[in-house]
Amino acid sequence: MNRQLKLLFLFLLLPVFLFAQKKFAYVSGKVVDENENPLSNVSVVILGQSKGIITNDSGYFRIKVAADKAFAIVFSYSGRNTEQKNFLLSENEEESITVRLEKGEKTLDPVVVTDQRDRREAGLIRPNPKTVLNLPSAVTGVESLIKIFVGSNNELTSQYSVRGGSYDENLIYVNDFEIFRPYLVRSGQQEGLSFINPEMVRSINFYNGGFQAKYGDKMSSVLDIQYKKPKRFGGSAYASILEQGLEIENISKNSKFTYLLGIRNRSNRNLLSSQDTKGNYVPSSADFQALLGYQFNNKWSAELLGNISRTKFNLVPQFSQLTTSVFSPFFSATIGVDIEFEGREKDEYQTSMFGLAIINQPGKNVKLKWMLSRFENNEEENIDIAGAYLFGERDFDKRNPTYGLIINPLGAGIFHNFARNKLDIENWSVAHKGNYDAGKHAFQWGLNYDKSTITDKLNEWEFQDSAGYALPYQPNMLQLSKVIKSTADLGINKFSGYIQDNILLGNDSTHSTTITAGVRFNYNSLNKEFLISPRIGASWKPKWKKDIVFRAAAGMYAQPPFYRELRRYDGSVNINLKAQKSWQAVAGFDYNFIGIGGRPMRWTAEAYYKSMTDVVPYDIDNVRIRYFGENIAKAYAAGIEMRLHGELVPDAESWISLGFMKTNEDISNDFYYRYKNAAGEFITAQTPDQVPVDSVKFDVGWLRRPTDRRITFGMYFEDYLPTNKNFKAYLNLLYGSNMPYNIPNAVRYRNAAVIEPYIRCDIGFSALLMDDDRSKRRSHSPFRNFSTIWATLEVFNIIDRANTISYLFIKDFSNTVYLLPNRLTPRLINFKIVARW
Repeated sequence: MNRQLKLLFLFLLLPVFLFAQKKFAYVSGKVVDENENPLSNVSVVILGQSKGIITNDSGYFRIKVAADKAFAIVFSYSGRNTEQKNFLLSENEEESITVRLEKGEKTLDPVVVTDQRDRREAGLIRPNPKTVLNLPSAVTGVESLIKIFVGSNNELTSQYSVRGGSYDENLIYVNDFEIFRPYLVRSGQQEGLSFINPEMVRSINFYNGGFQAKYGDKMSSVLDIQYKKPKRFGGSAYASILEQGLEIENISKNSKFTYLLGIRNRSNRNLLSSQDTKGNYVPSSADFQALLGYQFNNKWSAELLGNISRTKFNLVPQFSQLTTSVFSPFFSATIGVDIEFEGREKDEYQTSMFGLAIINQPGKNVKLKWMLSRFENNEEENIDIAGAYLFGERDFDKRNPTYGLIINPLGAGIFHNFARNKLDIENWSVAHKGNYDAGKHAFQWGLNYDKSTITDKLNEWEFQDSAGYALPYQPNMLQLSKVIKSTADLGINKFSGYIQDNILLGNDSTHSTTITAGVRFNYNSLNKEFLISPRIGASWKPKWKKDIVFRAAAGMYAQPPFYRELRRYDGSVNINLKAQKSWQAVAGFDYNFIGIGGRPMRWTAEAYYKSMTDVVPYDIDNVRIRYFGENIAKAYAAGIEMRLHGELVPDAESWISLGFMKTNEDISNDFYYRYKNAAGEFITAQTPDQVPVDSVKFDVGWLRRPTDRRITFGMYFEDYLPTNKNFKAYLNLLYGSNMPYNIPNAVRYRNAAVIEPYIRCDIGFSALLMDDDRSKRRSHSPFRNFSTIWATLEVFNIIDRANTISYLFIKDFSNTVYLLPNRLTPRLINFKIVARW
């Protein structure tokens, strides 16, 4: 440890030493046009820096540069092609050059004025959607970018946990239509494509807490996506080993009709081929999306959003080898289990959605929107897999002929898992939204009616045999370890609405106070519960020299139950289940400052607290959530989050996120007994020498929730070569501290197992094969209409860490339980090419 601290200290001091020893040289010269006339006011900037100089009236310049180091200087002028020159100069050397800038199609980038909502609204993060396709990640999508801010423990899923909430506590909207996910998925292996097509996205608004009353009835987060509105013909195509996609957009000649089309295909076969369970994996997923728009006149318009998605997962498992190490004061060993399989798994998930919106803007201050949508989800699970296992100490001595084999058996048995599950969900939604801008007041309102029909049939059982005895053991009887047989046919009507006012206090908009106050209601016909949720948020920008905004939010957030929460462990449905409720408070600041190299940076920090009642406890196994189906707990979550955002080098966006969080729950009536012998001593098991004569009742009390991850860290970093901006590198780094894992049927040891910290580092290297300068292309070139073409090499899990997602519980001959980890994906290479036009 001391050595590591010394190395870290030297690493931190290294920039100081380098700065003290910095040497300089000079580059001077003249910039002219194609007729050798001098050009004044030409921008002369060292590549990777935001500040530079301009040429004088004679076109002359002289710039100070670093010596003994390769660098590039970029010359740019509006209406002319940009020119780049590379150098490597010695100390005090001066090189004189002449630069010729010819006329071209390229112009300087326009200045884009953006609003300040993400600074004034608590919990709001607005990442750049162009980052998504650059992000090296096993799953391509907006959700992979969101994980940088909230953390992750599974690279195979697009689901995420926010501030201690479950996967089911996150709202997703696309163009104001609520989006639903499949419900029967057990593992990230079975997941297909996320609904959101990243190449169609125009803006991303992500709220990780404290969101306004206009957003629906979930407790943790909101992901609000807006798709692009085409201004001209264009599109993109990308292809990689894992996924392929095509996006096309256009607008009619009269500018009334627009269309945005996207099609994708994905196969995780290469990812899953390296899993611990070997076999024939055949996963596939494809979808088609369309956004059609029509402008009737300057007051009326319409848009139609449609999606069709189909995911299949076929698995014929063959064998599996799991290994873990056991350390104790008495012995240490490498424990493993070898499993031989028979049977197969065949799952299918089909989703379709359409949404029609009519927009009316009768005046410049009023906007009205009517929406009609239908969502349908059809899911099937077919599992019939049997396995025989041998469990014991594994030999890892390469000198022995038994290397890799079980040499000291501790247990053996067979198991059989069977499932025939079918789920059909249909949801119709009719909604109206409106807003009215009255100067310092901006009113927003909405009404919504949802009718959901849920039909499902569950038929699951598990058989376990250990050392020739069926578990649980019953003499002269074949006993199944788990049986779930259930059917449900539910119809749910939901009414909801909201009204809120965004208030601007003061006359100075740059140093003002804003208040957002609103209330929403919800009525659910299934449990006959009517809910009122008041919410308020505020921001204050003081008249300080430092550009800082303070913000806070508080309110009540209720989550009416849907399909998964209603299901108990035994498969029965609790139609009287009440909504989970949460009172939340958030406070923080947003600080803009000038960082290293004179580049703007942004630091945000928030502290939050959530107090939850009527909580429905649950367990997580991979991505499958199993609820207790009862409002029998209370819980809380508290933490601090910090984010640093900026361009460490120009035109290269980077994010760093750090969070500390604690979430616990207290389940009512959870207790256990410990037994004493005649001497008053606690005993662990009944034996002829240890006979219980008395018992003591213990209440379990507060425990870690399944999502309790104390520390999360995420970083996305972009960079490029100092002499060539066309070669870029992308880094995606995630860390999450350990998480609890539930031990089944053990009240005393609930969530007592621990999943080790999740560490994941993905890296990508991109090269620009074709830039957007079309003046140099031949008229008959097949690439003449392309804007850019990039090629990327990605290395997933570059450190090859064996992250754990769940555990397999194995008992030996003495009934001792061992936990063997189920691992996630190892290191993998991916190649991707992206073309835009």
